[in-house]
Amino acid sequence: MAAAKKEERKNRVLSIQSHVVSGYVGNKAAVFPLQLLGFDVDIINSVHFSNHTGYPRGWEGDVLDGSKLLKLVDGLERNGLLSDDIDVFDPGYIGHILTGYIGSESFLRAVVTVVQKLKALNSRCRYVCDPVLGDGNPGTFYVPIELVDIYRQHVLPMADVITPNQFETEQLTGISIQTIKDAQHACGVLHNIGVPLVLITSITFPEDYCGGQNDNLKNPPANSIAMFASLRNCTVGDGNDCADEQYILYTPLISGQYTGTGDICAALFLAWTADMQDDSYYLGDALEKLAGTMHAIVKRTADHAENVPPSSSAAKQVLSREMRLIQSRDDILNPPKMFHSLKVAPLSNS
Repeated sequence: MAAAKKEERKNRVLSIQSHVVSGYVGNKAAVFPLQLLGFDVDIINSVHFSNHTGYPRGWEGDVLDGSKLLKLVDGLERNGLLSDDIDVFDPGYIGHILTGYIGSESFLRAVVTVVQKLKALNSRCRYVCDPVLGDGNPGTFYVPIELVDIYRQHVLPMADVITPNQFETEQLTGISIQTIKDAQHACGVLHNIGVPLVLITSITFPEDYCGGQNDNLKNPPANSIAMFASLRNCTVGDGNDCADEQYILYTPLISGQYTGTGDICAALFLAWTADMQDDSYYLGDALEKLAGTMHAIVKRTADHAENVPPSSSAAKQVLSREMRLIQSRDDILNPPKMFHSLKVAPLSNS
């Protein structure tokens, strides 16, 4: 009898995010897609709430502080659960760190310590950071504004991938994104800080914007939202020449407010870019998979919400907009081929 084929396993992911008992944000939103796509996920909940903060009657729960995070990680390390002492290239080691909502300075500084520890144990460990700060509509912060400088000075230099939204990108770079060139400049700032791969998860351009000087791009479609991905490739040698490979992708804008989209987006982007060292890796393809799945999930959620009578309670209205994540498992496993990424011409040095 032929030997059974060895089960394929992905590198483990340590996911440090918020958690809710009911609903889909933070770890509740990120872990399921990662598991479907073959990753073992170790979960640390930065907060443990009854529900997300958008519900009209508040929430109950606890917040994990930085010292408790470090104790949890110490327990993992004592039991050999942070790396494989025998073979660091075994799929059982922690190959990815994913962080999302972090609400305090002490916890964010503890995350820095954890990332440093894991990267020291395994130089191949990849840190995917969703720097949750707030939202451009209405332009408010979800976290203390002091966290912006900590991200700039201490977190981003360690990050291999970041997935900010437009508002967060503007806060981290000081650049207001009104054009594609603005997005390119903002990604350049983030690359210069030390981040190799940047995904701006959502950009809404002004209605009268027509693409500027990027003659290889179509004008942004009406009522659309854009994803913008930028990968800095550097050739080691004299001068360390670097070039940015950049893509933009437009999807129809779906009306309504939905929580958890950024958490799902970061998890999927981690999954679809996990093989960056593989010659077959293609950033434009990863962006298309991400956009197809995200659009399908949000569209399914919006369709479900439309069936809730307007006379329903405020809480039921919010509940109706919880991500239809389980119902979208097929779209996670097999991303719909709905959208095409467009390669962006490099910025001129002049």
